[in-house]
Amino acid sequence: MKKEDVFQVKLRALEPEDIDLLFDWENNPENWAVTNTLAPFSRLILQSYLDNSHLDIYQTRQLRLMIDVLQPSHAAVTVGAIDLFDFDPYHLRAGVGVLIAEKEYRGKGIAGLALQHLADYAFGILQLHQLFCNIAVGNASSIKLFEAAGFSCIGTKKEWLKTREGFEDELFFQLLRRNVPLKK
Repeated sequence: MKKEDVFQVKLRALEPEDIDLLFDWENNPENWAVTNTLAPFSRLILQSYLDNSHLDIYQTRQLRLMIDVLQPSHAAVTVGAIDLFDFDPYHLRAGVGVLIAEKEYRGKGIAGLALQHLADYAFGILQLHQLFCNIAVGNASSIKLFEAAGFSCIGTKKEWLKTREGFEDELFFQLLRRNVPLKK
């Protein structure tokens, strides 16, 4: 895919055939630093997750959607996932995480489009009041992504993340519904 390629992004529910992608992505140590993962996931655990993915966000307190890229004259390709987690139905908020797992699709605006679709869903359908995310201070691409989506950095957790190089600060970002123009 070239940067000038025209594409659309679609979010979709998990399907049984996504097990291999999830297995690869969840067990890739390169992704562990941003997902706070310390150990691999078994196929059995991921299959159980898939088997329960039809449950309502009010039951599971989380929602994972797959990110598909649609290109003219090409089949859709699944390039990543976007999550709502720590869903709090009383305070009407949820955390957001996004992964563009396929490296050749990074830096092309796909994560931004996926984040826009997710925000539209979270604020328009779920009627959430706010979304939040936590980003390591050294993760410049994620900081740029969330700032471009309208998230504001509202705080710093000092020496929050243990890394091989020592401790790293983590930034806390927030997007309030009133700051988002909803699509009609």
